[in-house]
Amino acid sequence: MTTYGERQRRWDTYYHRICRAVASKSPCLSRQIGAILVRENVIVSTGYNGPARGYPHCVGYVETRGEPFDEPICPRKTQGYKSGEGLHLCPATHAEANCIISAARIGAAVSGSTLYMNCIIPCKDCMSLLVNAGVREVVVDDIIAYHKISLPIAESAGIKIRRFRL
Repeated sequence: MTTYGERQRRWDTYYHRICRAVASKSPCLSRQIGAILVRENVIVSTGYNGPARGYPHCVGYVETRGEPFDEPICPRKTQGYKSGEGLHLCPATHAEANCIISAARIGAAVSGSTLYMNCIIPCKDCMSLLVNAGVREVVVDDIIAYHKISLPIAESAGIKIRRFRL
């Protein structure tokens, strides 16, 4: 007979592999993040960090250079921004937001679901989206907050945060 911990570890391993596969679709030149929303062990939606449908990612025109370019180039890196900085230059939407948007696009309810993603605790904006969408648990690679306020937002809404058990 398998224990709860063994079953949870198997599900976590399965979902983590799927998160990594979803992340591989991300065109981001900086970080590839994948997210899946799961309810009753059924995947409701997936998302990765990337631009709006039909919009090229990190190609086209960089306002600071003032000229078009053909090669993919991260506009944040060209200006020396570190990870998490200069996001106003990035055309991408975060994986967790895209996951919620994809569910809404097909009319799938996400309230009561669990979000799995191959990164750290979501940023404050995405955490607010998760709260408002009714997500009840977030499972991440490491319990490190992207923003200081992310954890208090989750705690005030009763969202459980835990690390993958792999």
